[in-house]
Amino acid sequence: MVPITPLRTMALSMGASRRTMVSCTVCAWRRHLSTSRPYLADKLPTPAPGAAPVEAPKPDLPGSAIHAPRAYGKKITNFTPQPLPRPIGMAHPPHPEDNSGVDRRSLKERRDDFVDYDKHLVRRKELKEKMARPYFRDWRNMQFHEGKSFIAPPLPFKADMSLFFPNFVGDTLAKNANNPRDTTRTLLGKVSVVAVYSSQWADDQAKTFISPEANPELHELLAKTPGKTQVLQLNIEDNKFKAWIVKMFMGNLRKQIPEHNWGKYFLVPRGITNEISESIGYLNSKVGYVYLVDNLCRIRWAASGPSHPDERESLVKGMKLVLHEWNKNEKAALEAAQVKDAAKGKKEVS
Repeated sequence: MVPITPLRTMALSMGASRRTMVSCTVCAWRRHLSTSRPYLADKLPTPAPGAAPVEAPKPDLPGSAIHAPRAYGKKITNFTPQPLPRPIGMAHPPHPEDNSGVDRRSLKERRDDFVDYDKHLVRRKELKEKMARPYFRDWRNMQFHEGKSFIAPPLPFKADMSLFFPNFVGDTLAKNANNPRDTTRTLLGKVSVVAVYSSQWADDQAKTFISPEANPELHELLAKTPGKTQVLQLNIEDNKFKAWIVKMFMGNLRKQIPEHNWGKYFLVPRGITNEISESIGYLNSKVGYVYLVDNLCRIRWAASGPSHPDERESLVKGMKLVLHEWNKNEKAALEAAQVKDAAKGKKEVS
């Protein structure tokens, strides 16, 4: 890099015209060295395309949908879980690269974010909340109804009002799978029951909804609708060491899970962000959560903690209703396509 001071001394010893030219060079060099935040922040980052383009983003709903104990904020001394008041989920359709840890930003976009003070404030707030979070708060909240955050709705949410299930990336039990894999491509085109947990206690709670012993009606429905329904399990391990241990004992997990379900068990080695936790109602990492997700990755039903008999019934009933709705839409789309083809054929003949 050429030092600026010698250039200034040389400019003073020259004539007026040459001094003007060198001065302009010095100014240009200074402009090259300086980088202003407003200039860099002009270009907004291009949003990633959604994996389900047929669905438009939903408007952000005001406030939290669930009033329940959390791992942060004010400590609660008394709590009774209530039914979900409205749909939960993300406002935008999921993308297979979301939450994968891969940074697709260009160097220009990274530099823009680095000098954006507003984004620094947001990141600072996130770090402060993470540092101020009590370590044992989730365990203390287990005293309220075994950690149950909310009660499942009796009927699934309407399709046009439902929000989206986020994408997760993790390793499956399938030996020939191209790990890591994303959940979005696995969920698209099927009605899925998704169990999310991060501990053995939470796993046992989720099994009260999805195991053949606890919910035989669910597995009867799965057997009657092969290729259209499935059960996914997401084991969230935000601790790298614990994730490594679980990965070392994948062989034992394969003995516990039927081989045809190996590709539907995901070990996710990344924690869930606060935004996702609040959006999908994952409010206690020590509790198991179950979601009914339709063929377009929309959350149509959700439950938490240990199951109640009426919740197991509403899960099966909701799955039947979502399947009926999907079949009805497919039939209507097929009839519309046939009418369109017939009209096109008549037009060509005439």
